Amino acid sequence: MDPKIELLAPGGDIDAIKAAIIAGADAVYCGLDTFNARNRAANISFEELVGIIRLAHQYQCEIFLTLNIVILENEFKTLAKLLSKLVNTTLDGVIVQDIGMFQLIKKHFPTLDVHASTQLTTHNRGQIPFLKKLGASRVNLSRELNLREITAMTATGREHDITTEVFVHGSLCIAFSGLCYSTSASVGNSGNRGRCSQACREEYETTESGHNFPLNIKDNSAFFDLPALIEAGVHSFKVEGRIKGASYVHTVIDSFRKQIDGYLKTGELLEDGERLYKVFNRDLTNSFLKGDLNQSMFIDNPRDNSKNHLKDKLTQNGAQSISVVQIHDAEQTLQQEKSQIQATVDDKIKHLSIAKLPLTLSFSGQLGEPLSITVSTQDFVVGQTQLVDKVFTVRSRSVLSSSDDASIDIGAIEKRFKSLNNAEFELTLHTKDLAAGLSIPFKELTTLRKQLLRELNHGVAVLPAVELPKLEKHPKPAGEAVKLSLLICDEADIALGDLTDADIYFKLPDAYKRGCTKYVDFFKQNPRLIPWFPSVLIGKDYDAALNILEQVQPELIVTNNTGIANRAYELGVKWIAGPFLNTTNSYALLAMQEQFDCHGAFISNEINQQQIKHIARPKNFKMMYSIYHPILLMASRQCFFQQSVGCEKPRIDNGCMLSCDKSTSITNLKGDEFAIDKQKAGYPSIYNQDQFLNTEIINDLAHLFDGFMVDLTNIGAGDKPSPDKARLIYQFEQLLAGSDSAIATLDNMVTQSTVLQYHNGL
Repeated sequence: MDPKIELLAPGGDIDAIKAAIIAGADAVYCGLDTFNARNRAANISFEELVGIIRLAHQYQCEIFLTLNIVILENEFKTLAKLLSKLVNTTLDGVIVQDIGMFQLIKKHFPTLDVHASTQLTTHNRGQIPFLKKLGASRVNLSRELNLREITAMTATGREHDITTEVFVHGSLCIAFSGLCYSTSASVGNSGNRGRCSQACREEYETTESGHNFPLNIKDNSAFFDLPALIEAGVHSFKVEGRIKGASYVHTVIDSFRKQIDGYLKTGELLEDGERLYKVFNRDLTNSFLKGDLNQSMFIDNPRDNSKNHLKDKLTQNGAQSISVVQIHDAEQTLQQEKSQIQATVDDKIKHLSIAKLPLTLSFSGQLGEPLSITVSTQDFVVGQTQLVDKVFTVRSRSVLSSSDDASIDIGAIEKRFKSLNNAEFELTLHTKDLAAGLSIPFKELTTLRKQLLRELNHGVAVLPAVELPKLEKHPKPAGEAVKLSLLICDEADIALGDLTDADIYFKLPDAYKRGCTKYVDFFKQNPRLIPWFPSVLIGKDYDAALNILEQVQPELIVTNNTGIANRAYELGVKWIAGPFLNTTNSYALLAMQEQFDCHGAFISNEINQQQIKHIARPKNFKMMYSIYHPILLMASRQCFFQQSVGCEKPRIDNGCMLSCDKSTSITNLKGDEFAIDKQKAGYPSIYNQDQFLNTEIINDLAHLFDGFMVDLTNIGAGDKPSPDKARLIYQFEQLLAGSDSAIATLDNMVTQSTVLQYHNGL
């Protein structure tokens, strides 16, 4: 057993961070008021971050900063300025989603430790070396994985010197993280930008099975599974909750701290976990971890379940019936306990300060003497809660000489030392002991300032700000027309290739029968087809997909899974990044090309015209875009039919994945209908009622793209009739040829369509 495990706490605001530190967190993850995936959290300023890092380090607690969103092209200059400041702090690491940000950090800020966010949907062993090559030292695994899968992923991590992190408590997304577009499609509130509107927590019209919150699942808790996770080799136990308050954070972290420490000391779990029910919860489940995906994971109430748990406990304690008075008294007691928790936490953290440190520079010197600067400030010693005084002196190499014109006065000193009045220090300057009319070369003042900064920075040189070079936009080859491509998943649709010279992608399933070799022979017999690999390939499904890639070794593939991308690179197979890799910027294109020999990428459909047009195409790189497809809102490892139409099976098994092909719909209280579609060998998914149809981009941006794709899979259509595929192909070819009439024809053929994402963007 390796006792070197980390308890990682959420910190949505200053008080929550302080509460986590005082409760015994080994590390805290928090976000600034920009570039992080909890837009609804209070978050903190850079100035506050500096004080928080200092406070945390006094308590031997690390601070990780969340920069876990996709980045737009016009944000990289601002991002570089922020990173230039972060590298000169003692920040312990950054949490990243965007592949382009990995590239930026690896090239220009290599001293920053980088952790891969759960938004990267990391769930198979092939993704570990991909993320390692990007620069990640740690990977936050997908929340949907079970213990066996986590163990295998952690073992792969050890092989590549990369640690793993697992969520052990807090809210669960029903969707695969990083692949939820539920509110992005309607109003641009993307989870990939930290603005998730939590459509899964919304109330819907009562479903056939009698539920009003059919997508709402209980909170995650591995409180009693810690021994198994330790045995699996997991390094970091992560608690979700950056929109939760200080009392919640303190209660949960203190409970886990005691549970972990007790187990490491005695080999037994000593805590009963009851305190976890006294703060916000939607009831608790460990079903993902156990691999037991059953109906009990759902709860028809997205709000705090504390009172309901209390009532259930009263009943379990043997009461035949519970009176209204008993319930009222118990609820009053619970409320008092919550108030007491808050008061206790407030009292514990009130003395913790993140204020700037005082910094006094006293300048002194006489004619013929060096210029002396005596520095007075405070610093911390690890393990001591009180700051200690720090005093030191630096002296110039040259001696002061007489000068009437260029004397060192308060103005000259302020000009060169004012930068020390920053996020960490409150600067005061004293010059009363410096004789008037004296001077030294001004470059010596600059040298003294650098010496001061190095000493104040614990002996580490302050790095200069990074100015990003302008990226060159490489045009596509002259005279090369934009090409149409088709996505199919039905073998019967192969015949459509006789109607067109378009590239034809064949979408592979998410799941496979054990020992499946069907698709190896299939692609060898149909060499025109370009394999299209899905986003989620877990465990043996990844192994089966890998076998297809290795046995067929096609000339070209499209993949939405980075594990497959990494193996294609190793095999020398040309690959194109699919649309679900959420590619939104030039740096992501460069990262995939330079590090993995990627030949092209689909640009994310989440971004708008202006956001697309600024992307710089790398040399010899193809840019693609999907102009017609069903709009995926979310895909899940859990079953959407249990709470909508009902299902006779109490839990999901392998047979469900391979054989179920149901479809239904749910309607929210605004009257918006969403199709639930489950293809055979596919994950349950929810789609928008409208298809995405973007004919505008042909006139707007066709000069930027090498290819436009049309999705003919019928996935997400539910029971609605689909347009004739042969006619669709003809009209899209006419559209690319410049026919204006094709636009009207396509609008008539696709009766429910939208182009809102192309207008809204991120």
